[in-house]
Amino acid sequence: METTYISIKTSLTVTIIVGLFFIVLGYLNTKKISNDKNYIVGNRDENTFSLTASLTASALGSWILFGPASAATWGGIGAVIGYALGTASPMLFLLNFGPKIRKEFPNGLTLTEFIKKRFGIGILKISLFLIFFYMTIFLVAEVTAIAFLLNFISDVPLWLTSAITLVICLLYILRGGFKLSIITDKYQFIFITIIILLSIFLILENINFTSSEIIKKNSPLLLDKNYLPNYTAGLTFFIAVAATNLFHQGNWQRVFSAKNNSILKSSLIYSSILIFFIVFWMGYSGLIAISLNPEVSPDLGFFDLLFSNKNSLIVISVLIFALSLTLSTIDTLINAISSLIIVNGEQINKHLKGKNIKNKTQVIILLLSLSVFFFASKGYSILYLFLLADLLCCAAVVTIFYGFFNNKINLKIAALSIFTGLFIGLLFFPSQDFQSSILVGNIISIDNFSSFIKTNLLFVAFLTSLIVPLLILFLYSLRNSFK
Repeated sequence: METTYISIKTSLTVTIIVGLFFIVLGYLNTKKISNDKNYIVGNRDENTFSLTASLTASALGSWILFGPASAATWGGIGAVIGYALGTASPMLFLLNFGPKIRKEFPNGLTLTEFIKKRFGIGILKISLFLIFFYMTIFLVAEVTAIAFLLNFISDVPLWLTSAITLVICLLYILRGGFKLSIITDKYQFIFITIIILLSIFLILENINFTSSEIIKKNSPLLLDKNYLPNYTAGLTFFIAVAATNLFHQGNWQRVFSAKNNSILKSSLIYSSILIFFIVFWMGYSGLIAISLNPEVSPDLGFFDLLFSNKNSLIVISVLIFALSLTLSTIDTLINAISSLIIVNGEQINKHLKGKNIKNKTQVIILLLSLSVFFFASKGYSILYLFLLADLLCCAAVVTIFYGFFNNKINLKIAALSIFTGLFIGLLFFPSQDFQSSILVGNIISIDNFSSFIKTNLLFVAFLTSLIVPLLILFLYSLRNSFK
């Protein structure tokens, strides 16, 4: 039997107490929800603190406990920086896009309203598929991550954690909507900030030498400026994470909820800085962990450092941290999916409209949660699907957001650029063992490709899915300029 750090009873008690705290908050604040628009974007009166806290907490799911540290162990400091920049950069992109959309849609609710007006129903349906697919995978990832954590620290069965987490979140977010998500995010943000600071102190306090000296001594490649994966891994994570988060409906809800553009811009700047440093620290902890213990599991680098003394208070603190991360992200995702169904239900299915749309939406969310429970309780690795969702968004991001600035991009050229970018990206997208792809090693012998392509299939897939649409749109604009 594997080592456990706290008992199952303790883990479940902490989980339920944290969950009850947010459920009670939900029932105390449901009177603030008066209509469907209020349910989606609140009262459009969020101040700088509440918006910064919400943007930060909802962007940082429990994936940060595993992903950045894991990426650091093979991609080095470049992967850490790329991951941190990729997670933070959507906030900076929204500095430009957010006020533009708020000006065009002063009563806006979603990004899809702009897409529908700008490109029509065809591109809207493509975008809805991409957004729903991405957010559903994200939801599965979050529930799976917290289930893995409780299983790791106290052998709680995956299905039990999955069920409890989903029930807790559904009990408060379906009743309270977006406004409640903002309120709970403030508390979750405080928990996250306190425990991040404690983790920095505890980890660095227990190291006899400076962390950089340890890494340079035991894992020099991970800091080597000539180590190629430092660059390709960093760019891969930057492209993938930045592109997908621009399609995150939860971010757009927060854009529309700001009291004014000044508050929006300040909140986006502050949250991007906080997100960068938190993700960077989580990734850097992976560099320290692999340097101190080369046998450490890449996913568990952060925990290997903190749990070395098996201090129950530290384990419980990390559990509260993880639950805060998970609940803040899950409630954002559930409310974001709900809002898209309420706003664009008619484009999804002709029966999803009318006065009872919110009730119909909640039934869909309950059915979706059952699917999420199934996949999360099985403990499947969702990394591959996550990367696929990232690729889909990468293929569309240039076309959709280029449309902000170029009104000449029509439905035909938009669809062509998206599908061409996706098709070529999929040709290079690696198989589950990351050793070959549809094109490399199957259609064409792997021996016909350079070592760079063979060893960087994921990077090439994301890069081509981004560049090909850009090239098509550039050539189209160039041709029109000569007419």
